[in-house]
Amino acid sequence: MRAVVMAGGRGTRMRPYTTVLPKPLLPVGDRPILAILLEQLAVAGVKRIDLCIGYLGELIQAYLADMPPSLDGVQLRIHAEAVPLGTAGALSQIGDIDEPFLSLNGDVLTSLDYAAMMSEHRASGAALTIAAQVHDTQVSSGVLELEGGEVISYVEKPVLAHVVSRGIYALDPCALEHLPSGRTDIPALAQRLIEMGLSVRAYQFDGSWYDIGTLGDHEAATADFQRDPGRYVRRGASELTST
Repeated sequence: MRAVVMAGGRGTRMRPYTTVLPKPLLPVGDRPILAILLEQLAVAGVKRIDLCIGYLGELIQAYLADMPPSLDGVQLRIHAEAVPLGTAGALSQIGDIDEPFLSLNGDVLTSLDYAAMMSEHRASGAALTIAAQVHDTQVSSGVLELEGGEVISYVEKPVLAHVVSRGIYALDPCALEHLPSGRTDIPALAQRLIEMGLSVRAYQFDGSWYDIGTLGDHEAATADFQRDPGRYVRRGASELTST
């Protein structure tokens, strides 16, 4: 199984910390979020990881060079972007993807079962599978339903449920044949696949998910990880090899 990890963003919402550290190296507990993610992928059965770096990428390379052995049998390849290409555009730079693979950002902490998601993706025959969860949003005002000028319903501050993407994807190589040129993100690729009649599916999961994008999210992720690290990392992986 393969995975592509996007680790090139500037992390502007986490300044001033990301003026000196790339966001994937921000600590969650006693380790960078990227180290936790790499170990999760190894435990899930990923044997090759392509890491796309950009902003402060030399620090990520230095960290991986000195990283204590913790992941066994995983081949890690690093791809440095000269200019930002987006989460889909970066895939075009890898060049030898010939099997279904995971694509995700290097700053996400989740209890998602990556192996189960990939298994369902393979069985479905979809071009793209999107990890998804139900997310409740409370409207801050009363919502009116109208017929002409008549109010037929008035609900004060309702809670609306939406199925939302968690930014973790399983892709078939055929999806890459439809990549737009230049900088583009996976949501744009997904919409293109839908318009072309190719299968795009959702993999809904329960459990935790944190995008380490704001100070509040980072604090919540750290607290949850420290409270129960076993939900996220099962021990048993050993050495990471870089090529």
